[in-house]
Amino acid sequence: MIWIVQPPASSSTVRPARRRPTRRAFLAVAAGSLAVGTGCLNDGSGGSGGEGYGDWFDDVDNHDGAVDRTGQSETSVAVGAEDGLAFAPAAIEVDPGTTVVWEWTGRGGGHNVVERDDAFSSPLLQAEGETWSYTFEEVGVFPYFCDPHRTLGMKGGVDVVGGADGDG
Repeated sequence: MIWIVQPPASSSTVRPARRRPTRRAFLAVAAGSLAVGTGCLNDGSGGSGGEGYGDWFDDVDNHDGAVDRTGQSETSVAVGAEDGLAFAPAAIEVDPGTTVVWEWTGRGGGHNVVERDDAFSSPLLQAEGETWSYTFEEVGVFPYFCDPHRTLGMKGGVDVVGGADGDG
């Protein structure tokens, strides 16, 4: 006796049942979309305390808000501070027209100062006492980093606030 086995016809193929979206799933997606949309509304215009930085300083150990350096025509930031892999202070607020002078400590190897959107970029320097400066003319938030040590959290920021007459 010979048995012949044939596969079932395609019309009888078993398909998994389709699940209809539940109200809970819909609400979860809607809430997630709202959270993402709200994050996109940040225009990066800065303000007191440097709110325009978003999560820029999440991996920066020495950031504790922006240091107010408004009212000064020139201010300085140490390069290679702390353990040699930090800017100090990490974030500052200045007025338009302020010149920021980055001064190398000589610690942590070669460092540079590179603005996230390429508004400015210093050469790679290492020796103690070397300086590089940039004058900020426009209001806005300018996150920057050291290219060789960015992944180690060597990041900073300049928040240029208000106008020359103090308007925000």
